[in-house]
Amino acid sequence: MPDRLAYAPGDVVRTYRHDPPHHTRLPRYARGKLGVVVEPEGRAPLADIRSQGRDDAPVEMVYAVRFAARDLWGEGDHDVVLDLSESYLRKADADVR
Repeated sequence: MPDRLAYAPGDVVRTYRHDPPHHTRLPRYARGKLGVVVEPEGRAPLADIRSQGRDDAPVEMVYAVRFAARDLWGEGDHDVVLDLSESYLRKADADVR
């Protein structure tokens, strides 16, 4: 039986707001921002752990998440899609364009 997905296309999520002392694939400009899940991309080892040379990285679902450029940088009429690990995301109770 396949793993149950934490997020489905159309779910509104907020990225985790953290600034770890090590590598992370969650860009600083996207931390704490609202986005919409586009689709699951598949499972992959968490890059934050792998970049430390460790072999114990959890394997997580990666999601394509859409953000309005103006929400990330204060301007722009386009969207930006980022591939983000599940642990970077939280359910949000807000409407997003």
